[in-house]
Amino acid sequence: MAKRIAIIQGHPDPAGHRLLHAMADAYAEGATAAGHEVRRIEVAKLEFSLLRTQADFETGALPPALMQPSDDMRWAEHWVFLFPLWHGTMPALFKGFLEHIFRPGFAMEYKKEGFPKRLLAGRSARIVVTMGMPVLLYRWYFGAYGLRAFERSMLSFAGIKPVHESLYGLSFADQKKRARWLDDLRRHGGRGD
Repeated sequence: MAKRIAIIQGHPDPAGHRLLHAMADAYAEGATAAGHEVRRIEVAKLEFSLLRTQADFETGALPPALMQPSDDMRWAEHWVFLFPLWHGTMPALFKGFLEHIFRPGFAMEYKKEGFPKRLLAGRSARIVVTMGMPVLLYRWYFGAYGLRAFERSMLSFAGIKPVHESLYGLSFADQKKRARWLDDLRRHGGRGD
């Protein structure tokens, strides 16, 4: 069954020649070939200020540049997030984008008492992360804390499940290994997972 998919490219380099850009292209190729509808968001090409206060987060206006990405994400049933691991977590620009998008009214609805209502239930996600270290080292020694925080504090908190991971270590790998990674993303795209 065809899905509506949003691919959110979180690499902060707007030049578009990074491995993650090729991975996003491969996922989109696989998804489109399988009949899924795809919309893409390039965070590095968006101009927005960072949130600085709780009041801005809870009641401030969404920056104009983020209106369309917000609509695209609301439209999608499945989200694909791609970003490089920087200092154990996502780059600051991508985090700033997510803080704007995952505001009350989009991701959750505060209630007078109890846990906030999860507004994104029924959606699924895949997180694609590249890193310079081996994946095993990131998971076991560092506890994958940046990835876990994203999954628990944003995605799960908003009701998104299942959340799948595709982690690629030693991203400076040879072209043969990178070609396998791109094939892997094409397969995920084709399945819409």
